[in-house]
Amino acid sequence: MLLAAFVILAVVVLLGSVLAVLHSQTEGRAAPPWPLAVLHGLLAIGGLACLVLALRGLDKGTASFGIGAAALIALAALVGLSFLATRVLKGGHAGILIGIHATLAVSGFVVLAAYVFVG
Repeated sequence: MLLAAFVILAVVVLLGSVLAVLHSQTEGRAAPPWPLAVLHGLLAIGGLACLVLALRGLDKGTASFGIGAAALIALAALVGLSFLATRVLKGGHAGILIGIHATLAVSGFVVLAAYVFVG
């Protein structure tokens, strides 16, 4: 289950990178395609759910890496939801939220990669 979570979240990171490139190419004037953004969000929630299920009952010392990764990814999901709310209510992009979201998500993914490959 841990490997499935890692693979799903790796796809999510790639989709997020595509969304970031599309956003930077339009300089924020036009929104990236919404189906791609929805797929990014749904896969992220699915990957986080897989990760949480994989971490249940682990008592190893390295399990804290998995818990830390899950916490960072959950925070990224919350910022992503606030970004979605800002977009829907105000109709614009909040650049700082994109940066915070990406920083949390990539940090969580790197910690998860360390946990999967070293732990």
